Amino acid sequence: MIPGVKHFLRPNLNDVTFEKEVFGLKFKNRVGLAAGFDKNAQYIDELACLGFGFIEIGTVTPRPQPGNPKPRLFRLKKDSAIINRMGFNNDGVDKVIERLKKRKSNIIIGGNIGKNKVTPNEKAVSDYEICFNKLFDHVDYFVVNVSSPNTPNLRDLQEKEPLTKLLQRLQDLNNEKSKQKPILLKIAPDLTNEQLDDIVEIVQATKIAGVIATNTTISRDKLKTEKRKIEIIGNGGLSGKPVKTRSKEVVNYLKEKSNNAFPIIGVGGIHSTADAKEKLDAGADLIQLYTGFIYEGPALITQINQSFHLKSQDFN
Repeated sequence: MIPGVKHFLRPNLNDVTFEKEVFGLKFKNRVGLAAGFDKNAQYIDELACLGFGFIEIGTVTPRPQPGNPKPRLFRLKKDSAIINRMGFNNDGVDKVIERLKKRKSNIIIGGNIGKNKVTPNEKAVSDYEICFNKLFDHVDYFVVNVSSPNTPNLRDLQEKEPLTKLLQRLQDLNNEKSKQKPILLKIAPDLTNEQLDDIVEIVQATKIAGVIATNTTISRDKLKTEKRKIEIIGNGGLSGKPVKTRSKEVVNYLKEKSNNAFPIIGVGGIHSTADAKEKLDAGADLIQLYTGFIYEGPALITQINQSFHLKSQDFN
């Protein structure tokens, strides 16, 4: 980075009135960067300068993997959306740790963890264990990703029995540590309400810290982009404005069904201060940006936080 540029990039978001404490961590503000943008922890210090309250790296897998064949990332400009089928492309947990050790920013870091593509589901727990143990001293919280549509059969791990087994194993490892770290579950927007009921039960049974709602969707409903173009693009997870409503519904359903029993990070289709307020009104405790950050630019971070600041009585 050019010397001195950080001074000009950093928005004035360090006022304590922006702070929010969630699952035992004190966030400088409520606006985070979702996983998938800085998969390999390469740009933490630069991204911290833009005003994010926290950054989630990954998804990280035990071994490096190239991901799915290119092209695998497509913009749908008419819908302010993105379709991706990246496939957990990352440098592997050991390389990511090397970079985390070198970071200068003290911003809160989440570690989003997953399994390698070649690892069968019956052995998936081992991959998550490896990432959890190796990353433990280098991140502030964990996110268990079983909801990406771009790794074959990964979403099968969202079913009640395998998901309970996975989360309980990680929580057992967590409890063996002298100081535990929050473990969150990232879920798909495509779950039925019955499946969301299971999620509530699993979170409460395993006593993990909370949920991130939601990941990308496999739905292609009500898109403005030409149907033929969508067909040519093919498979992948859809993010951006088209997922906003369902993401908000999932946040609200979980909050009401659980009687506000656990924190939720809301993500999906946040492109404005109004979108951010919708997520918080639905029950989100924190929010994350990804596609909105790409389309609207870094100014969106400051706009949302200043909106929260000016209308703080709405978010208490």
